Amino acid sequence: MFRMLILLMIIVPAVEIWGLITAGKWIGATPTVLLVIATGVAGWYLARKQGLQTLRLAQIQLSRGELPGDVLLDGICILAGGLLLVVPGFFTDVLGILLLIPYIRGMAKLLLKRKLLQWMDEGRIHWYIRR
Repeated sequence: MFRMLILLMIIVPAVEIWGLITAGKWIGATPTVLLVIATGVAGWYLARKQGLQTLRLAQIQLSRGELPGDVLLDGICILAGGLLLVVPGFFTDVLGILLLIPYIRGMAKLLLKRKLLQWMDEGRIHWYIRR
């Protein structure tokens, strides 16, 4: 896991720099910079809007005595999508936008839920219940 994280920290910025340079050659430096700024602002706005809706839904579920498990996974996906949109670069922006689309986010939540359950079964994540 740690090696994969290190690899991602090297590959992702290199791909993003390559994408920004390529876009700068195609459309020019100023439009490229403006596009990066626009996607960052749009990402902040969309993530904030969807995040607040998710927070309200979690509060409603908690007030009814329900566990907001799916809503928390939604919030994690929205947070990740917003962070990816704020990071300068076009490839991370595409991933961020995909995580903010509810249908695709639903598929990501399923994958995340399966992975978390697998980690719990393997003993990597411990589940404690207070009595």
